[in-house]
Amino acid sequence: MTQEEVHWIFNITPSIVLIADFAIRIGLSFRVIMRKRPYGITLAWLIVILVLPFAGAIIYLFFGENRISDKRIARSKQSQDLYQYWLNSLKGRAPVDWQNIADTCLPLHRQAEELIGIPALAGNNLELIETPDEILDAIAMDIKSARSTCHLQFYIWYEGGKVHDIEDALIEAAKRGVTCRVLVDSIGSSGFLKGDRVQHLKKAGVQIQEALPAGIIKALFARIDIRNHRKIVVIDGEIAYTGSQNMVDPRFFKQESGVGQWIDLMVRITGPVVESIAGTFISDWYLETDDRSLSTEDIEAQYTNGSRSTDIHIVEKKGDTPVQLVPSGPGLVPEAIHSLLLTTIYSARDELVLTTPYFVPDESLILALKSAAQRGVHVTIILPEKNDSKLVQYASRAHYYELAKSGVRIMLFQEGLLHSKTISVDREFSLFGSVNLDMRSFWLNFEATLFIYDKRFADKIRTIQARYEDQAKELDVEELNRRPVINRFKENVALLIGPLL
Repeated sequence: MTQEEVHWIFNITPSIVLIADFAIRIGLSFRVIMRKRPYGITLAWLIVILVLPFAGAIIYLFFGENRISDKRIARSKQSQDLYQYWLNSLKGRAPVDWQNIADTCLPLHRQAEELIGIPALAGNNLELIETPDEILDAIAMDIKSARSTCHLQFYIWYEGGKVHDIEDALIEAAKRGVTCRVLVDSIGSSGFLKGDRVQHLKKAGVQIQEALPAGIIKALFARIDIRNHRKIVVIDGEIAYTGSQNMVDPRFFKQESGVGQWIDLMVRITGPVVESIAGTFISDWYLETDDRSLSTEDIEAQYTNGSRSTDIHIVEKKGDTPVQLVPSGPGLVPEAIHSLLLTTIYSARDELVLTTPYFVPDESLILALKSAAQRGVHVTIILPEKNDSKLVQYASRAHYYELAKSGVRIMLFQEGLLHSKTISVDREFSLFGSVNLDMRSFWLNFEATLFIYDKRFADKIRTIQARYEDQAKELDVEELNRRPVINRFKENVALLIGPLL
């Protein structure tokens, strides 16, 4: 190569790079705009693409779109007829008498059933469990009494403490012939999946499945930060647990984060809604495994055979509480939980209390909360004062002032990382489950929420929320307004990418 050729290549290369960068930015910006997503998400991705040369494009290609693997989509389509058959069969199970229930509940129920297809079911008994020891002990006890199946699904499974009691109970159950299935998220439970204990469980006969496998190669075909965030336990198709606690003993989990012990809630359920929870677990299990036990072509026969092997069956009434399960995620109706939360907030007439560890709402949720306070609803949001995510903490604080000025009380919990996710409305009904008030839970995570249309249970939730308030301090608006400019700048920068957190 001559000196002139080298000189020409050296001169032309920057122009090629510049043109390529410009084309990539314009092309991806056009793609982002044409996808017509919520304004905050669109703006956040445009900032990432336009501010970061090449890197912004790479970040968007990996995380910018809710791409689910072709394999998962194919399995979902294969099971859709069977799933729809099961949903249709639920409608006559345990109908709710709406005459003695608050009139704000029926429209919410109708919307949830229209979006998800799962109706509210009457006749349930719900037992709230507040401490981690009691939660883990109760699950272990039910596993020890299991006769046919133990199904456990968690975002995080972390070794240590009473989690070993759960694992030992599963090993013993498998030895006596109980089918034990454990579904854990690939990222949230990565340490567990790579550890020695998982092999010990498998050798004992416990089936362990990784949900939404993540890795560099897989990132080329599916978005790797779409996660399964559900916390579900189903024993014999008769008893279920759900709520906010992962399979962790808080005394051994994230002790180095400096936020204190995690505070969670779970509920133990018996009654007809257990079938809905059992069906949701099995649906997730089949999407992740090569289990082909449902092999006949006849839908009714498939459902019957599947019920025998998976313990999805009609459950007798055990109480009088109407409950509706709303599983949500980036599937057929990705906007479901976001829409239902907005309806919940707008339905409040007197009091609305929310607890969440991660508070990064979009504009529509902020507007709904402000509107509720402005029309005279007593709105209280209880958040942990310290968060294990600095970005989330800064993005949350960016909303405090405008909410507080509109009359929303913001209470900062002092006694650890408040991780329970609850909403009580007018002491008439409540929402309870795994959903955080952030964009990740709304659009990216697979979640499970109970809509509980019962005054007595709402009162129990409100009593627990009141205890959280007693361990919290109310945000001082004037003190917040005097915070240093550098802190405001950090909050506003975090707010720009808040829709992506």
